[in-house]
Amino acid sequence: MFNKPKPLSFEVPEHLMGLVPYPPGKPLEELEREYGITNAIKLASNENLLGSPLKAQEAISNAVSSLHRYPDGSGYYLKEKLAELLDISPGEIVLGNGSNELIDFLIRVFVRPGYEAISSNPSFLVYRKMVQAMGGINAVIPLSDYRHDLEKISRAVTLKTRLIFLDNPNNPTGTVIHRKDFDAFLKDLPDHLLIVLDEAYIEFVKTEHTINAVECLKLDRRVIALRTFSKAYGLAGLRVGYGVMDKEVAQYLERVRQPFNVNTLAQIGALAALDDHQHLKKTVDAVWQGINFLTEKLEKLGCRVIPSEANFVLVDIGTNAKTVYEKMLREGVIVRAMTAYGLPSHIRITVGLPEENIRCIESLDKVLNT
Repeated sequence: MFNKPKPLSFEVPEHLMGLVPYPPGKPLEELEREYGITNAIKLASNENLLGSPLKAQEAISNAVSSLHRYPDGSGYYLKEKLAELLDISPGEIVLGNGSNELIDFLIRVFVRPGYEAISSNPSFLVYRKMVQAMGGINAVIPLSDYRHDLEKISRAVTLKTRLIFLDNPNNPTGTVIHRKDFDAFLKDLPDHLLIVLDEAYIEFVKTEHTINAVECLKLDRRVIALRTFSKAYGLAGLRVGYGVMDKEVAQYLERVRQPFNVNTLAQIGALAALDDHQHLKKTVDAVWQGINFLTEKLEKLGCRVIPSEANFVLVDIGTNAKTVYEKMLREGVIVRAMTAYGLPSHIRITVGLPEENIRCIESLDKVLNT
């Protein structure tokens, strides 16, 4: 007969005890089973409406026979390709298992207990979670009219500040930073910190008055660009992203990067996606057609649509977003309630295919009027 196991007696740091795990969504198939629905559409995760590029699919299919080999640990060919496209050197690029891993690298290198990182609210939730995991201090500045408040962020900088995270376009609002505002912002900042521009949605941006982090880096060594293949390139399932930064900063990140952090298929898929210009153009064109359609129809329903430069729209529906989300879910339409972002009357809708956008509007209309 086995003895009853002794209770565990290890200690967990206090800053980890208060960390809430990132809430993952259920698989689409499980939601359909749970709610008794079929043919559900998912417009909640800002995924590519056209799917992954055919060139990437073909390249990955041709590579499966080599899966017994370890990945290219340096990401040599992908770095070379990106360097050529961006007119930079490969030494200014660090590859990551999604751009999330680059955020992790930066915080692990530059933040320790007692040091600060500044981010906005609402913005990408991962910034704050990773800072807390390292025992750092989160200084959180509310958005102003759905945009980063650069003046308040500048005033919040202290001698302990090491990183400023600015997602441009912002998630979940889709708004962008004006170039003239960012230029003034940089001039006011001290030299002991880094400015991280998370450009996960940069390929969708049409306005000419915003910034490009790679170009900013050429003028200011403190700027870091984070980019991903998950959105416009349609490779979310492969988890591959990259950071562009000063060579000295890149060398520090390489010290904490695990060997083979970007797998073989991710590197091959990303390389092929960069060459599939037609898929990228079709994606961007379809997204903007969808944004224009959704904006027009949502405003006719009496909703406020925040002008977006990403592949989603943030919508103030004027009522409880969680309730509307649940009702739409039972209609087989999955959107994102923004309650966790401190926006209780807002939902975020990923731009879908034309027929999906129509169905989303019809479902929302029904829910709001019953």
